[in-house]
Amino acid sequence: MLHHPLLCASRTATQSTLCAFVFSGTGNVLPGRNSLAGNFGLKFSKQMSGSKLNYSQTREGFKLRTTNANANAYGHAQEEVLKEEAIEVVENRPSWETSPGQAFPLGVSQVDNGINFAIFSQHATAVTLCLLLPERGSIDTLDGGMIELALDPHSNKTGDIWHICIEDLPRSNVLYGYQIDGPQDWGTGHRFDRSIVLVDPYAKLIEGRRYFGDISRKLSKFLGTYDFDSLPFDWGENYNLPNIAEKDLVIYEMNVRAFTMDESSELDNNIRGSYLGVIEKIPHLLELGINAVELLPIFEFDEMELQRRPNPRDHMINTWGYSTINFFAPMSRYASAGGGPANASQELKQMVKALHSAGIEVILDVVYNHTNEADDPNPYTTSFRGIDNKVYYMLDDKGQLLNFSGCGNTLNCNHPVVMDLILDSLRHWVTEYHVDGFRFDLASILCRGTDGSPLNAPPLIRAIAKDAVLSRCKIIAEPWDCGGLYLVGSFPNWDRWAEWNGKYRDDIRKFIKGDSGMKGSFATRVSGSSDLYRVNKRRPYHGINFVIAHDGFSLRDLVSYNFKHNEANGEGGNDGCNDNFSWNCGFEGETDDASIRALRSRQMKNFHLALMISQGTPMMLMGDEYGHTRYGNNNSYGHDSAINFFLWDQLDARKGDHFRFFSNAIKYRHAHKTLSHENFLSENEITWHEDNWDNYESKFLAFTLHDKSGGDIYLAFNAHDYFLKALLPTPPTKRKWFRVVDTNLQSPDDIVLDGVPGIGETYSIAPYSSILLEAKF
Repeated sequence: MLHHPLLCASRTATQSTLCAFVFSGTGNVLPGRNSLAGNFGLKFSKQMSGSKLNYSQTREGFKLRTTNANANAYGHAQEEVLKEEAIEVVENRPSWETSPGQAFPLGVSQVDNGINFAIFSQHATAVTLCLLLPERGSIDTLDGGMIELALDPHSNKTGDIWHICIEDLPRSNVLYGYQIDGPQDWGTGHRFDRSIVLVDPYAKLIEGRRYFGDISRKLSKFLGTYDFDSLPFDWGENYNLPNIAEKDLVIYEMNVRAFTMDESSELDNNIRGSYLGVIEKIPHLLELGINAVELLPIFEFDEMELQRRPNPRDHMINTWGYSTINFFAPMSRYASAGGGPANASQELKQMVKALHSAGIEVILDVVYNHTNEADDPNPYTTSFRGIDNKVYYMLDDKGQLLNFSGCGNTLNCNHPVVMDLILDSLRHWVTEYHVDGFRFDLASILCRGTDGSPLNAPPLIRAIAKDAVLSRCKIIAEPWDCGGLYLVGSFPNWDRWAEWNGKYRDDIRKFIKGDSGMKGSFATRVSGSSDLYRVNKRRPYHGINFVIAHDGFSLRDLVSYNFKHNEANGEGGNDGCNDNFSWNCGFEGETDDASIRALRSRQMKNFHLALMISQGTPMMLMGDEYGHTRYGNNNSYGHDSAINFFLWDQLDARKGDHFRFFSNAIKYRHAHKTLSHENFLSENEITWHEDNWDNYESKFLAFTLHDKSGGDIYLAFNAHDYFLKALLPTPPTKRKWFRVVDTNLQSPDDIVLDGVPGIGETYSIAPYSSILLEAKF
C-alpha cells in the first residue's frame, strides 16, 4: 500500500526533502512545562535507501551522524545537502512549551495553556504525535516536514489515554496524526504498524484531497486538523428547529453530491455537488412537498478507495459514501470550490440552517457498523486498525476480523470504548450541526456483543434511546445485517427506535406487480403493519415505509427490469440483490412501445399512491419524482455519473405529468390527517370492502378510511390484468364521492386535489390502476 510521502517513516532518495522532526528525550518527561527545543532535545531524522542519517543538537549546531557504514556511499556532496537542510530547519524551529496535558476530552481541544491532544489506545507500547505546520507545507504539497513528538508513557498517559498539551501551537491549519506501536502478533488480533500516520478517531475535521474524485491524488493520505480561529457559526436570532412530529414526516432520501452535480443543475461549477448546491435547490424540495431529507453518508470517506490497488472494481468511485474514515468530520470534498475541511463544516451548517428555515428536517444516514479499513487480506490502515484493532473491531478466536457488514470488518459497537465513541459522535452532530435525526446503516450489527453474538438488550441501542442530548432526534434502524440478523418488527427499541420496514417494501412490490396471494399482506402494510409494531408503546410511525431506497432498483427500473444489470460494476453480475420483486411490464429495459410505457407510468403512480396513503412514515428516493433510471443497475454505489446524478433536464421534461402526480400525492397526504394516524387504526376508523380474503387469486382490494368530520377517503387497488367494476359504499350524510386520483387517466386528470364530482354508485377500475375518492359536500 502506498502512503503520502510526507507521512511515511521512510522515503526514497528522490524524495529528498526533510521528512520529519523527531522529538525525543533521554529520560522520562517530567510534569509541568518543557521547552521542545530544550528539555525534550530536538532530533531530526531522515531515512534514505536503507541508511539512516541523524542530526543531534550540540552547542556548535547540527552535526551529521551516520548510523551505519552504508551512509558513506552518499558522499560528501550528499552530506552538504543534508547539512543545508538541517541548518534551514534550525533557523525556523518551533520554541513551544509543553505540559503533560489532560486525558479528556478525547481528540483536540483548546485549553487555557494551549492545545491539548488525547487519544485512546489500550494495547499501544509507544505513541508519537505527528504535526504538520502551515508554514512547512500542506498535505497537498511535498515540501516541509512533519514534527514527531514521542509521548512518554509515564507522564503523558492516564489509564489507556495518551495525551499532551502544547503552548503556542497555531489555533488552525495544523495537520496532525499519530504513529502507534504495539504487539505485532496478528494471531492475537493486533495490527500495529509504526510506519503509518493514523487519523485521530476524535478529529473534528479531516484534511485529504480537496476535490472529489481527483484521480491525480487517488492515493492521498488523510490527517486530522482543527479550527479554533473561526467565530462560532451564526444560527440567527430567529432560528428554530422544525420539530416535525414523526407521524407527519415525509422523508426524501438523497445524496448531497449527486443532487446537484449534473450540468443540468445549471449551478456554478464551484458549488455543483456541494452542501451549498443543496441550498440552491431547496425550492424543488418545497415544490415536491417533502419535509425531511435523509442524507446518504456525509462523514469523511475516501471516494477513491476502490482504486488503491488493481481489482475488478478499480474503475469506480465510491459515490454513496458507506465507508467511513472518521465519525466526527463532515465530508470535506462536499465543500464548494475545493475549500477544504473548515469550509465544509461551515457550509454544512449553512445547508442545515437553510433547510430548517424552509421547514425541512435533516436526518443523517450513519455507518457505525464498519469502517473504510477493509479486511485482513487487503488491509487499508488509516485509523482504528492501527490504533487498537482488538478494541475497535470484532475478532474471532484466531484474531481475525469478523465480517457481519459485508465490507470486511465489523465495528465492535458494544465495547465500552467504542460505544462511547459512537455516542460522542452522535451528540457532536446534534450539538454542533443541529441535525434532527439518524438512520443507522445495518443497525442489527449494533445489537451484537463483542464476540458477534446477538444481544437481547444491546447497551448501545439502549444508550442511544435514553440519551438526553439525542432525546429530540429521530432514530431509525435498518434492522438487518449481512450476517443474517433480521430484526424487522423486533428491533430492540425502548419505544423510541423506528425501523426501515423491509416487509412493507417487499409486500407492496409483490401485490402491485400482480403476485397472487398478497392481498392480506398488502392490507396489513398499508394500514400500518400492526403485526410488526403494535407492541408496548410503539406507533405506526415507527415503521418507515418505503418501496425504493438508494440500494436496489430505482422506481422506474422496478417497473422496467425483471433482472439486475450490474455489468458496469466489474463483479460479473455477482453483486446486488437478486430478490427485487420487480416486473418489466412486458419488455426488459428501455422501449418505445407506447402501451408498455403507459403501463409503467401507471405502475409508478400506483406505488407512489400506496406509499402516500399508508399509515406509517413514508420515504421516497431522490429522482423517483421524475422517473430516474439506472438502466437496471441495482447496486450503483461506484458510479459518479448520470447513473446516480439527479438529472434536472429530465425533471423539467416531466414536470407537468409524472412530477405533478408525485408532488400532489404528497401534498394530499399532508392535508389529510386520516392518512397519518398517531395510533393504530381501530375498527371505527377503517372499513375493508372485502369478504373474500382467502381467495388466493384475488388481486383487488378496496377500503374506506373514516374521518370524524365526514371527509371519508375511499381507496381501491386493482392488480388484475382486466377491468373491475367496484360497488362504492354510501358516502357520509349530505356528501358525495369526488374523484381525486385515477392512475389510469392522463395528466392532469390522474390527480385533482379538489376532486372531480359526478361519481355514481359504481366505478370501473382499469387493469393495474388505483383510485382515491373523497367524500365532499
